[in-house]
Amino acid sequence: MAEQPAGRTMPAEAAASQGVTEEPAGRQADGEERVELFRPEQVSEFRDRWREVQTSFVDDPQRTLRDADQLVAEVMQALAQTFADHKHGLEAQWQRGEAATEDLRLALRRYRTFFNELLRS
Repeated sequence: MAEQPAGRTMPAEAAASQGVTEEPAGRQADGEERVELFRPEQVSEFRDRWREVQTSFVDDPQRTLRDADQLVAEVMQALAQTFADHKHGLEAQWQRGEAATEDLRLALRRYRTFFNELLRS
């Protein structure tokens, strides 16, 4: 999967297959390009579910903790699937002989951004 020049994340077809939006990626305060890890509807669903988890704490703290653990596990699985899909797309390009050095450089930049986003505190 190749990224596009600044202001675009990737072509619409690739974006759809990778679960990211076509909106401009933007920049973070440190100048690192922002990469969407989830589709907007996934983010909305996860946030709605998190709000539900939080509001149930007073009534049943132990169940709330189990629900929070389950939700975090689902988010991590969804993230792992995003990476697996990205890797699959790259491998398909390699097998077809379509992965130019520039495409690979941009893919590495995307991985770097993912990595930095995961370690952001």
